[in-house]
Amino acid sequence: MLLRLLLPILLISCAAAAPQGFGVDTPAGRGGKILRVTNLNSEGPGSLREAIETKGPRIVVFEVGGVIDLNRKTLTIGEPFLTIAGQTAPSPGITIIRDGIKILTHDILIQHVRVRMGDAGQPKKSGYDPETTTSGPECYRIVVDHCSFSWAVDENLSISGPRHNGPEGTSRKITYSNNFIAEGLYNSSHEKGIHSMGTLVHDSATDIAIIGNLYAHNNQRNPYFKAWTTGVIVNNLIYNPGTRGITVSFVPDEWKGQAVQPINARVAVVGNVMIHGANTRPDVAMVGTRGDVYLEDNIGQDKNGKPVPTTSGDIRILKEKPVWPAGLKALPASQVVEHVLAHAGARPKDRDETDLRIVREFRERKGRLIDSQDDVGGYPKPKPVTRKLTIPKSGIDAWLAKMAAQVEGGL
Repeated sequence: MLLRLLLPILLISCAAAAPQGFGVDTPAGRGGKILRVTNLNSEGPGSLREAIETKGPRIVVFEVGGVIDLNRKTLTIGEPFLTIAGQTAPSPGITIIRDGIKILTHDILIQHVRVRMGDAGQPKKSGYDPETTTSGPECYRIVVDHCSFSWAVDENLSISGPRHNGPEGTSRKITYSNNFIAEGLYNSSHEKGIHSMGTLVHDSATDIAIIGNLYAHNNQRNPYFKAWTTGVIVNNLIYNPGTRGITVSFVPDEWKGQAVQPINARVAVVGNVMIHGANTRPDVAMVGTRGDVYLEDNIGQDKNGKPVPTTSGDIRILKEKPVWPAGLKALPASQVVEHVLAHAGARPKDRDETDLRIVREFRERKGRLIDSQDDVGGYPKPKPVTRKLTIPKSGIDAWLAKMAAQVEGGL
């Protein structure tokens, strides 16, 4: 009897911490069918794509670990109420290469997956521009937590949709937390040429939370909030941001002829750390260039450890937070570096060589902007591994949390 009473307490104590932010009340796939990914094929029976395209609430678990090669065919999530539980994969976990993920719907939770997009061998300026992003008015209550994104040709991880249809006409109520967002490709296959980007929060997207992420070696958009946006940027570590760190601004020409004209982004920037690197312009401030910003407890340093300006351009300082997720408690900035390095990214206790290298290079104050995944060893090639899962008939939430704790270090 005592064991039965103690069991819920034990499960809670070993469970991974639930994400904090906006949209975290999503049920995602809770209560739905359990779909097992049994192979690493890009599509077909037993594949991740097949599970994603299945209708109805569903929880995707993995009985295989290794690389899923999309072969330049984007993984599109168009059916709502989905949980992708990458923590259930055997080591080395799941890595997606040669394209990204597009989310077109609501109530999505993605955890412990690596997305290494890359140029897929396409020529410079050829127009191949993989990214991972939300897109459209049906995108709300979305959480991407403890994942690793790198080598995008557009943004590594973004929030997007129509700009002129108001907050209900585009992505909203979204949290990106505890992720690695790194090494956006600089001079690669994007049609514009130079285009190394971290995260774009497109015009009119509201209630957006960017919490506890590592932004490393992205030339711009670390992140970038555009017109009419609202959100929080909390406890992120930004390293070697190139020409811009956190950006709040908009492009007036994109609003010409519209009945509604652009207004400043309104964001709370709390407890972040930005450190210049090899490619960072010496005058890069933590926040620029035009927006309404609440600032609290942020640290910015140049390559020599000296303070850099907190703001540049036309930043209006707000006296109060414009928005703030219920229950969110920011860490002191003095704790952010070690917390992010220890806890962010996919499977932080079972990291792949790319994430280990990025952490090592940060500690040694090395690393740089890259033009191709081939500049840092190319796409990963781990040996595929399989493991049969024993899934409980009840208590799925607690089981998933326990599996996450095992790869996050909560056990």
